[in-house]
Amino acid sequence: MKIGVLSLQGGVIEHLNHLEAIGHEAVEIKKASDLVNIDGIIIPGGESTTIGKLLFDTGLFNPLKEKIQEGMPAWGTCAGMILLSNKIEDCDYNYLGCIDITVKRNAYGRQLDSFETEASIPKVSDCKIPLVFIRAPYITALGEGVENLCEVDGKIVAAKKDNILVTAFHPELTKNLDFHKYFTSLIIKKNKIN
Repeated sequence: MKIGVLSLQGGVIEHLNHLEAIGHEAVEIKKASDLVNIDGIIIPGGESTTIGKLLFDTGLFNPLKEKIQEGMPAWGTCAGMILLSNKIEDCDYNYLGCIDITVKRNAYGRQLDSFETEASIPKVSDCKIPLVFIRAPYITALGEGVENLCEVDGKIVAAKKDNILVTAFHPELTKNLDFHKYFTSLIIKKNKIN
């Protein structure tokens, strides 16, 4: 299975390493032609405004959005969650708008307010998973059919609908591979159905 990692800015290498660690081919996505023949894509953390601008500058924006809307599995971590959401609080625009959630940017404060915790996420793992939050957003509203996968202190930090997975935290910054395994299981399930 070949999984792309959007490689314009942010935590790219960590996602590539985790995907390879669980036995999948991981490829960097830097231009529209890189989207051909991938089975899914991860949109990493970083700076959502910068990544959004680079999506347009590289000509990736429309082809990527079309592939996700056509059903290609996509997982957004932190900034990636913001890019996939269809509404950003206190903002009159969005980016890819592929999942019906409202997000609050930098919801936990500045870099100094970053933190780590653990949570049980039964859909993902039988064990508690370490969660790393860095200038993280969280979800303030879920649209119809969007599944709440995890809350921390009453705030929604992971959700899923159909082919789209979003997390406010960074599984790639831990040694735990469960979230990457979960995402690849969604790709396998989709490919078996289609």
